[in-house]
Amino acid sequence: MFDLSGKTAVVTGSTRGIGFDIAKTLAKCGAKVYITGVKSVDECKRASEQIENSVPVMVNLLEKDEIDKLYQTTGDVDILVHNASIQYKNKWNEFSEDEYDIQFNCNLKATYYLIKKYHPGMQKKKFGRIVTLGSVNQYNQHPELSLYGVTKAAQAKLVKNLAPIFAPDGITINNVAPGVISTLRNKEVLDNPETRKKIIDAIPCGFIGEPKDISPAVLLLCCEEGRYITGTEILIDGGMSL
Repeated sequence: MFDLSGKTAVVTGSTRGIGFDIAKTLAKCGAKVYITGVKSVDECKRASEQIENSVPVMVNLLEKDEIDKLYQTTGDVDILVHNASIQYKNKWNEFSEDEYDIQFNCNLKATYYLIKKYHPGMQKKKFGRIVTLGSVNQYNQHPELSLYGVTKAAQAKLVKNLAPIFAPDGITINNVAPGVISTLRNKEVLDNPETRKKIIDAIPCGFIGEPKDISPAVLLLCCEEGRYITGTEILIDGGMSL
């Protein structure tokens, strides 16, 4: 079960956190994985050195030309996991134009162009697995994450729209929406004891999640065992959205 031998995957934003754990999990199950990051080539290489059968690629997903270059490096793949995202916190009426554009470009526009770029190869093979990473903020109303939540909700809608179009060609597409996960992005907030307690009190399961809580669901959706799942969303949030 859960054998990805012979499969090739691209996991965006996979130098750390949730993306890194997803890439490591897919590689452990036999996939060749392209590790992508934006900060530096060295960061990509350091992550790749920790994952067998992986290839580091630096890519700025804010630029469409960079997505084209990524495809030129990887060629057609069997699995596309779009994990990379950008999140700015601010009051709804205080976001700058750059903060607006950058979040929408990475979290939604890049999703569209990545899928558009890799879909034809999957269509030819009559096999493909596409997983986008959403957020509990698609559902919760966070006073400083209004735009981020909108980008993730729009991404989820794109997934649902594409699923029936892709299904006849053996391609599944799904969205996985994590809740509060212990990652570098959340470190500053979670390091504050008072804030951490408030967050935990809002989670029915009573604890903060870890990247390893997300990867198994993504693995299922990427494997043959998940072939009958498409156009859906898996919330992994300890019940926070309830």
